[in-house]
Amino acid sequence: MTSTSPISTSPLTEPAGGARRYDEFLPLEEDDVFLADAVSEAELPALLAALALVNADPGLLVDEVTPPIPPMDSTIAPQGGLSAEAQQHARRLAVGALARFRDRGSVPVGEPGPELLATIMRFLTKGAGEEYLPLLRHELGLPHDYGAPTWRKDAIAPTVPFTVAIIGAGISGMAAAYRLQQAGVEHIVFEKNAEVGGTWWENIYPGCRLDTPNFAYSYSFAQKPDWPQQFSRQQQIEDYLCDVATGFGLRPRIRFGTEVTEARYDDHDQMWTLTTRTGDGTSSRHRVNAVVTAVGQLNLPNIPDIPGRDSFGGRWFHSSRWDPTVDLTGLRVAVVGTGASAYQIAPSIADHVAHLSVFQRNAPWMLPTPGYHRDIPPGMQWLLRHVPYYGRWYRFWQFWLAAEGRLPFVEADPEWTRDDSTSANNAELRRQLLEHLRAQVGDRPDLLEKMTPRYPPGAKRMTRDNGVWAATLKMPHVDLVTDGIDAVTPEGIRTSDGTLHEVDLIVYATGFRASDYLEPIVVTGREGQDLHEFWNGDARAHLGVTVTGFPNLFMLMGPNTGVVVNGSSLFMAECAAEYTVECIGELLRSRKKVMEPSRQAMDEFCAEVDRGNERRAWGVATVSTWYRNRYGRASQVWPFSLQEYYRRTREPDLAALRLSGELEGAR
Repeated sequence: MTSTSPISTSPLTEPAGGARRYDEFLPLEEDDVFLADAVSEAELPALLAALALVNADPGLLVDEVTPPIPPMDSTIAPQGGLSAEAQQHARRLAVGALARFRDRGSVPVGEPGPELLATIMRFLTKGAGEEYLPLLRHELGLPHDYGAPTWRKDAIAPTVPFTVAIIGAGISGMAAAYRLQQAGVEHIVFEKNAEVGGTWWENIYPGCRLDTPNFAYSYSFAQKPDWPQQFSRQQQIEDYLCDVATGFGLRPRIRFGTEVTEARYDDHDQMWTLTTRTGDGTSSRHRVNAVVTAVGQLNLPNIPDIPGRDSFGGRWFHSSRWDPTVDLTGLRVAVVGTGASAYQIAPSIADHVAHLSVFQRNAPWMLPTPGYHRDIPPGMQWLLRHVPYYGRWYRFWQFWLAAEGRLPFVEADPEWTRDDSTSANNAELRRQLLEHLRAQVGDRPDLLEKMTPRYPPGAKRMTRDNGVWAATLKMPHVDLVTDGIDAVTPEGIRTSDGTLHEVDLIVYATGFRASDYLEPIVVTGREGQDLHEFWNGDARAHLGVTVTGFPNLFMLMGPNTGVVVNGSSLFMAECAAEYTVECIGELLRSRKKVMEPSRQAMDEFCAEVDRGNERRAWGVATVSTWYRNRYGRASQVWPFSLQEYYRRTREPDLAALRLSGELEGAR
């Protein structure tokens, strides 16, 4: 390959400036032998989709290579379940289509019509019905950005002043900022950290990476095609978010190093006042029409209140506050917890420490993911850089495979009587996961006993497993401790059996206070109502976004919007951001100053979600989990499909919302 000049994707509707470079590709000049080698490492269904688009050739999508997409259980069927014979047929079709594209000068045939796009989407989704097409078009983003607002303020309310404050510049805050920018609505973003990224800026512990397939964990409006891995590392995600902030022009409106300490609603003028504090202690106030909170669910460290915790003579910190200056070489280290962060930390540090003690309360269920740490194969990387929109179709493919995900396998059958599972499907998932576990530690009955969960799969977040966890726990200098922790002493950790585990460093990989939404910000709504007192530890919101008594307060990643066995949090954040912008558009069109849900609408929504959660493994199991708050209510998790949340967040439900006040400005 000698030419490296990118080719523009001009046949399709021109994307926004920041998105344009994500849809640039390199010209294809290699011979057929090279193409065949590259295709041998490709994800075939998405490649055929991309080639059908650039060649305008639906004839590639024949029945023989249509992916059957068997239900997801403990694993995802490779290549959508295509047989070996079907894969060979698909590769022959792909190589021929690549050669035709090459011989035409690496130029797509032309702008695709809706019929061709719908045909390709049905090929990848096994014939999804018409009701799914709006969602699918949104995720593909061709021929244009379907999540963009269909209005602009200068067209519907040019003389009406309206300003929005966004709290947080993580994945959800940046989504809101971009959608407001597209709508031409004045906004300001307050970010307490020195850079964008939120959790991906804060969590720098060893081994930190995604446990959601990477292509699906990217914005629909900024689809990066060249991720180096399927489950990217922290720095790669942070770099992507920084790139989006710069390329999409978001930085000028972000005030870094500025923490919001209080948000207060004024009943008289129906405005919000935000109090902020910078690193040097300077306090400021800001008057805005609406507030969008984008602080996430997993941002407040949960540090267990263990007797004697502060008496420890060595170093200790939470995993999300990792101190990179600490040299672990030769230290005796304790990792408290066996959730997602511990699962990544322990294998990453085991080779460097003198001794590692892992303290476990509940063993995690492990999903077999052999490629968890692998790079994307070179041939597929090449195709992603050279085939227009292959990255988009691959993202679309990953999204669809996870749209329902393992929801059928975490159902709770009310007639089911076993304690270790919640339904026949759940029992089958448990059987497969146990088989995977036994294959790794069957030679160590002591570890098998400790590592076998006593609760149904799906009741807690499951971890991605490529074998490194079991391999780490088998190391001679690593102990898996399952006795409860009684106290921390100056020398280490004392467990309930009386053993003192002497350590030099304690890492609390104990998760986050997920149910303590918006803390420690003081939020005061109508008639002086304190939001945290109103919730009293049981956060509730209509669609997870708006709360009765708190007009023009919009929450992204709010109560009951977390997804744990299907989709990604980024999808839910985009949906909530787009819903918020549509609500603001409704206010501007109607010249109303504020909106909030009726108490009846909020209560009915929460009751519906509660009924849904009660039909899931996390709703009926008794194991401790961050999915539920201190009352036992699953206040964090969305129990339904992604399609259902997408449908509900397309436009404001005016029957559920109360609009009041009059915006200033001529009509």
